[in-house]
Amino acid sequence: MSQNQGCGGGSCGCASTAPAVDDVKVAVAMVNGVPLHGEGESPDPEALRQRAYSELLRQAAQRRGLLAVGDLPSLDGVLSEAASDATLALLERELQLPEPDEASCKRYFDAHPARYHLGEKVQARHILFAVTPGVDVPALRQRAEALLVGLRCEALDSPAFAKAAAENSNCPSGAEGGDLGWLEAQDCAPEFGSALFAQDEANAHIGVLPRLISTRFGFHIIQVLAREAGVAQSFEAVKGSIAQVLRQQAYMTALRQYLSLLAGEAELTGLDLETADSPLLQ
Repeated sequence: MSQNQGCGGGSCGCASTAPAVDDVKVAVAMVNGVPLHGEGESPDPEALRQRAYSELLRQAAQRRGLLAVGDLPSLDGVLSEAASDATLALLERELQLPEPDEASCKRYFDAHPARYHLGEKVQARHILFAVTPGVDVPALRQRAEALLVGLRCEALDSPAFAKAAAENSNCPSGAEGGDLGWLEAQDCAPEFGSALFAQDEANAHIGVLPRLISTRFGFHIIQVLAREAGVAQSFEAVKGSIAQVLRQQAYMTALRQYLSLLAGEAELTGLDLETADSPLLQ
């Protein structure tokens, strides 16, 4: 094609309005002027968020004299060994956590009785609607919910669930009618296990669970075929493990709030973080 044909010469105006690919630059995200990645790089949002929080902690450790000013940040989000040690010391000093008392542990125990049974088993099958890159998630959820409504109307021994699993499930178990066999809590992803086991004896469901279960894999329709109760543990036997759960919950709550406070005090460029300007809740 000669230069005066088509759009190549810019005669239609489109060539002059579109920037060349090489001219498009990704803005560098920064925390208080410190870059979180190199020019032209574009970390995914979660990786960028984690880098920002690490940098907030590194800078806070320097301000509090726990890390040498000469410790330099990296552009890959990996802290130096000295910075890692300093941020741990910072969090130990800043996050004042209450020790769980026996009353708190007992309330947790009473609220989650099914979690403290040894040998509890559930026979189940499922249909997985997998959330994959590019999928229309609202449309996928609507499709799953429509199928759920229909399956809840079927008898436990109906072949409808197995047929639906074979036709719709993105899990290899679909070829077996969605059958997962007998499961214990430790066999399941946490969200899946909670749906199956975190029920008291009065509400232990048999049949298709009334709601979709959302996990990192997608949306699940779950049918419980049978249950074996297992043996209940005493409060005294599990009090220590419950206290550890409560400590971890308190730590995560305090850490999220502390990071939000640091973000609220920082100058953030090219990224959004949850921020707060109130003192830490104790």
